[in-house]
Amino acid sequence: MKIDPPLRSFLFCPGNHARRVEKVFVSGADAAILDLEDAVAVAEKPAARAQVLEALARPRSCAGYVRVNALSTPFGREDLLKMPARGVDGILLPKLDSIEELEIADELIAEGEARHGLREGSIRLIPMIETARALARVEKICAAAAEDFPRVRRFTFGAGDLALDLGMTVSPDEAELDYARSRIVVASRAAGLQAPLDTVWFRLKDGEGFRALCAKTRRMGYVGKLCIHPDQVPVVNAVYAPGADEVAFAQKVVDAFKAAEAQGLASIQVDGQFVDYPVVHRAQGILDAAAAYARPSGG
Repeated sequence: MKIDPPLRSFLFCPGNHARRVEKVFVSGADAAILDLEDAVAVAEKPAARAQVLEALARPRSCAGYVRVNALSTPFGREDLLKMPARGVDGILLPKLDSIEELEIADELIAEGEARHGLREGSIRLIPMIETARALARVEKICAAAAEDFPRVRRFTFGAGDLALDLGMTVSPDEAELDYARSRIVVASRAAGLQAPLDTVWFRLKDGEGFRALCAKTRRMGYVGKLCIHPDQVPVVNAVYAPGADEVAFAQKVVDAFKAAEAQGLASIQVDGQFVDYPVVHRAQGILDAAAAYARPSGG
C-alpha cells in the first residue's frame, strides 16, 4: 500500500469566506479543509463551489481538501462531480452510511476527474463515520474501501453527529467516545488502511483538555486530528509527531538491538525496558515518522 505524505492537522474553514480561507492556508496546518457542508448556509451552497475551486487553484504550502455535503442531501452528488479539479488534493465525505454510498461517491469523483482531465484516482477520499448505522458496519465498510476503492487511504469520524444520532451526552474527557474511537482504529488497521484521523474538539477555551485528548488518541492509534480553530493546529502538530526524547530513545533501542542481533540475541533490556522484535519495530516506526514530519508535507 502506498503511504501518503504525513498529515496531522486538518483545519476546517467555511468555503465561502474568502478572508478566512486566506488565513487557513497560512495557519501552519498540514491540510486545509474548505467546507461546503455545516459551515455554509443552504442558500449559499451552490455558489460556494466555485469559490472553493478558485481558492484551491491558487498556490499554497499545505494540502487542500474539501468537505462536500452528504449524499443524502440535494447537494452531495453535484459536489462530488465538481470538486475533483486541479488544486484539490482530496475530499471528505460526511455521514457515509454504507458500502453502496462509498461506491456512488467513488464513481462520481472518477467522473469529475475525467471531466477535469485528472488521472483517475488522483483525488483522495476520506469518509466520515458519523452515524450509528455506519459505526455498526464499520469493519465491512473499511474492508470494502481497502479492497475496491484505492482512493480511500484512511477514515475519520464526526463526534457531534454521532453523539446526536446515539442520544449521547459527551463529557469533557470524551470517555463516551472510547468505543467508537477504538472500533474505527481496529477496523482501519484490520483492513490494511492507514491509521484514522480523530474528530474535532469543540471546547475551544479548554487548551489543557485538548492537549490531553490529543495525547490520548495518539496512544489509541490515531495519527492526526480535525481542527476547527487555528490555535489547535500547533498543538496537534506537536502532539501527533514524535517528541525529541521519544526519538532519542527509539534510536537507542534500534542501535542496541542491532548490536545484540550481531551477537545472536533477540531480546535485551534498554534503560530497564524489555526489548524484542515488536518493540524494535515500534521504535523504527517512530524514527520513520520523525523523518517524514521533518520533510515538507504535500497533498
